[in-house]
Amino acid sequence: MFNVKIEDFGGKSDGVFDNSAAFEAAFNEIKKNGGGTLTLGKGKWSTGPIDIYSNTTLELLEGAELSFITDPNAYPPAFTRWEGVECYAMHALVRAADAKNIKIIGKGTINGNGKDWWELKKAKKARGQSKPEDSYELILAEKNPGFETQPGGGGGREMQFLRPSLVEFINCENVTLEGVKIMNSPFWTVHPVYVKGLVLKDLHIENPYEAPNTDGIDIDSCVDVSILHCTVCVGDDGICLKSGSGLDGIRVNKPTVNVTIKDCTVRFAHGGIVLGSETAAGIQHVHAENCDLSGTDRGIRIKSRRGRGGDLYDIELKNLVMNDTLCPIAMNMYYKCGITDTKSPLFSLEKQPITSETPRIHDVKIIGCTAKNCRASAGFIVGLPEMPIDNLEIRDCDFSTDETSSESPMDSDMFYGLPEVTVKSFRVRNAPGAKFENVKIQGPKEAFIYE
Repeated sequence: MFNVKIEDFGGKSDGVFDNSAAFEAAFNEIKKNGGGTLTLGKGKWSTGPIDIYSNTTLELLEGAELSFITDPNAYPPAFTRWEGVECYAMHALVRAADAKNIKIIGKGTINGNGKDWWELKKAKKARGQSKPEDSYELILAEKNPGFETQPGGGGGREMQFLRPSLVEFINCENVTLEGVKIMNSPFWTVHPVYVKGLVLKDLHIENPYEAPNTDGIDIDSCVDVSILHCTVCVGDDGICLKSGSGLDGIRVNKPTVNVTIKDCTVRFAHGGIVLGSETAAGIQHVHAENCDLSGTDRGIRIKSRRGRGGDLYDIELKNLVMNDTLCPIAMNMYYKCGITDTKSPLFSLEKQPITSETPRIHDVKIIGCTAKNCRASAGFIVGLPEMPIDNLEIRDCDFSTDETSSESPMDSDMFYGLPEVTVKSFRVRNAPGAKFENVKIQGPKEAFIYE
């Protein structure tokens, strides 16, 4: 096997020198030799975006930090999927495209230095920017005709400030990401798109809670995925499964299928284990067990809405601990993010026509889960009147609410259109077939509210 060090190509680990050219030369040399390993030793290796090719291993030894420049102009347009829509966005900090047999391993750190990106996002929002202004946004706008009408989740599509993911694999096969610490992402942190055969193991992913749109792991239309022994502490959803948004996701029609999540820990995130809200091609055959999701806003979170589409089924969530959350289980078909019109038919309480853009959730099992000190409610299950949540089974679970908390039950998840409730009970609406067996709910005077 062909093995090289970045120093062999002029690399320097002083945290100042730009190693972009050294990485490019090293990966090209590995490619020319049919594959191999690039090893980073102790030190801070500063660089712009890097591309990894087939049959390549990037190894970060203990004490090695791969540190990324924060100039948006350094990240040219690259084809990807951004908040559920195929388009051009800024080149991911670490990217592999149309490749096989990729590994990123070791005990080192990948640091996206996201603070500059987050502050820039906040500044744009504060001054009310609503369209492309900076040169890098105008370039993306030109490459993404019709972006004004594309769906989003609040990340900034309208101004084409399409921040890069930290680690992204697109159209790849047989990918392993193991052992490393990944931190301070500009946008979504680990983003596999259209990947078959993916192992994420022993990762430590960390972003500040207040950092915008910094999901931990976003599995996007992937097949045969294992997420094992990972720790995720982030400012948005923790471990999230997606499959495209609305008409574009329906057009692409690549579901996320066969996902195993075991022995993971998620802290502080908006959701611990999450499906959606980009659900267009469906999410199927998901098994999660033995995870600790305590301290997240919602432990289990399944979210979509009219217009997003997708068939979500064969989902088993087992032996999860979800203490000190707002709401341990939120299944929400009235998800609001990315929409400003609170009176939109998307949030009507009346039946709407069923179309290819109507999402469906069915055949879900939640077994052996516990949650103490839930501040907003014991649970939140809300389907659509025209497409109720079907064949939902929750059994052998024990939930308790914190009745002294000032958190409102209306904060159980993010939604528009639903009538107000004032008790922290387990809310069930448009899920007539839901079965609760040996489910203990302590705290509220009424265990369940059925609507």
